Amino acid sequence: MKTNLIGLDIAKSIFHLVMVNEFGKLLKKKELKRRNLLAYISQLEPCIIVMEACGSAHHWARAFQYFGHEVKLIAPQYVKPYVRGNKTDYNDALAIAEAAQRPDMRFVPIKNIEQHDIQIVHRLRERLVKNRTALVNQTRGLLAEYGLIIYKGVAAVRSELPIILEDAENGLTMMAREFFADLYDELLTIEAKLKNCEQKIKQINEHHYICKRLNEITGIGPITATALFAAAGTAQEFKNGRHFSAWIGLVPKQHSTGGKANLLGISKRGNSYLRTLLIHGARSLLINAPKKNDKLSVWVTKLKERSCYNKACVALANKLARIAWVIMAKNESFKLA
Repeated sequence: MKTNLIGLDIAKSIFHLVMVNEFGKLLKKKELKRRNLLAYISQLEPCIIVMEACGSAHHWARAFQYFGHEVKLIAPQYVKPYVRGNKTDYNDALAIAEAAQRPDMRFVPIKNIEQHDIQIVHRLRERLVKNRTALVNQTRGLLAEYGLIIYKGVAAVRSELPIILEDAENGLTMMAREFFADLYDELLTIEAKLKNCEQKIKQINEHHYICKRLNEITGIGPITATALFAAAGTAQEFKNGRHFSAWIGLVPKQHSTGGKANLLGISKRGNSYLRTLLIHGARSLLINAPKKNDKLSVWVTKLKERSCYNKACVALANKLARIAWVIMAKNESFKLA
C-alpha cells in the first residue's frame, strides 16, 4: 500500500499543506483556515503528516493521530536547508515534506497531555525564578544609590530589607521607603507562588511511577525527575543513552577534518532547562563525592583530580542523563553499586 506524505506549515490562522507521493512528486497543495483543518484531515486516508516542532505542534499531532494518521515532528533547524527559492508558506511546507523523506532524519518525540501538564508547572517555576532574580538585583541596585549595600542572594535581601525599612536613620526618604516596601511585598508574593509550584512538583513526583524511579538516581531530585519526564516521556524514541544525552546537549561537538577527530566543548543543543538542572545536580553530587565510596562517586572524584571541577560536573551530568534514559526506556530501577 502506497502512503502519501503531507508537509504542513502550521500557523495561528492560515495553514498551508502539500501532499507528495513516495517519490517526492507533488500531488496537491492547499491553503486551509484553522477552523477547517481538522475536518479536512479527518476525510483523508491514513497518511504521514509532518510538521515543524513549534508552538501548538504537539496539539495538532495528537489531534491528527486520533484520525489514524502517522504524525512526525521535525526540529526547524533541520528543515531550513531544504527550503528552495523565496520564503513562502508553500515552500516551507515543501521543505518539511522533503526533509521528512531523508532516511537519517531525526524527529522530535510527541508529548502527551500529562507531559504538557507537568511542563506548565516547570515553565511557571522557571519564569518565577527569573522574575525573583531580576527583582532582587534591582532592589540591591536601587539601595546602592542610597549607600545601602546588601550581599548577593535572595536570602540576604529577604532578611536585610525589613531591617533597612525599620531603620529611621539610614537616610531613606518616605517615598523611597514606600517603594522598597512594595518591592519587599512583591518578593514575598513571588516566593509564595514559587513555593506552591515546587509543592506541586513534589506531589507529581510522589505519584508518578517514572518520576519516582528517576528520583532514586543520586543527583536527581523531584524537579529534575519531573522535568525529564515532561520533556522525554518514556524516552523510547532515542536509540541509546548517548543519543538522549546528545539531545540534551551534554556531549562534545566535533570539528573534524582529514580523518582527524577534534572534540570541542559540549554542543549545548536541545533543552537548556534540562541541561541546567542536570549540571546543578551533578555539582551537588560532586561536592559530596569524596565522602562516599560507591562506583559513581569514586569515578567522578578521580575524574576531578585529573581534570578540572567544571569538566567533571559536565561529564557527571552526561552520565546521569544516560542513567536516566535506561530507567525511562528500559523500565529499570537505579542501583547504586
